[in-house]
Amino acid sequence: MPKINGNEIRPGNVLEHDGGLWAAVKVDHVKPGKGGAFAQVELKNLRDGRKLNERFRSADKVEQVRLDIKDQQFLYETDGMLTFMDTESFEQIELPADLLGERRPFLQDGMTAHIEYYGAEALSVQLPQKVVCQVVETEPVVKGQTAAKSFKPAVLDNGVRIMVPPFIAQDEKIVVHTETFEYSERA
Repeated sequence: MPKINGNEIRPGNVLEHDGGLWAAVKVDHVKPGKGGAFAQVELKNLRDGRKLNERFRSADKVEQVRLDIKDQQFLYETDGMLTFMDTESFEQIELPADLLGERRPFLQDGMTAHIEYYGAEALSVQLPQKVVCQVVETEPVVKGQTAAKSFKPAVLDNGVRIMVPPFIAQDEKIVVHTETFEYSERA
């Protein structure tokens, strides 16, 4: 694995540090008036989600890790395990549902997800940025309420509650951002 200097760390880099795999979330380069410059790096553990703040000087060497990303199709869920199929080799793998966290309701049958691997270990599942969902419950449209930028609560077909513009009616299909849980547009 290639080693990089502490001042070459960028957000999104995956590092091997303190015996674990860490993703750099935020990097601030600090040059104090007295002493040498350093990079203040916010790290997130890819295995258990812990966060850590570390200082790396330019002389510090850190191992940068390359993750393999594979597109895999979601098949089904049983007993808290999600089954995915590799679209090239048709090999099936099972991953724990908590790997998706709060984005789990947006995973739909047949959806293609990006799974990051370190060797044979799956570390994270990335869903598409936008997903089409149907509104199953919301307040009726009130005439004259669309002038101001206002939102009303809505429940989607996957059980997620989000805020939608007032012109969205029940049984309409909308596009939702899976990262921010926000309304994007009509489908």
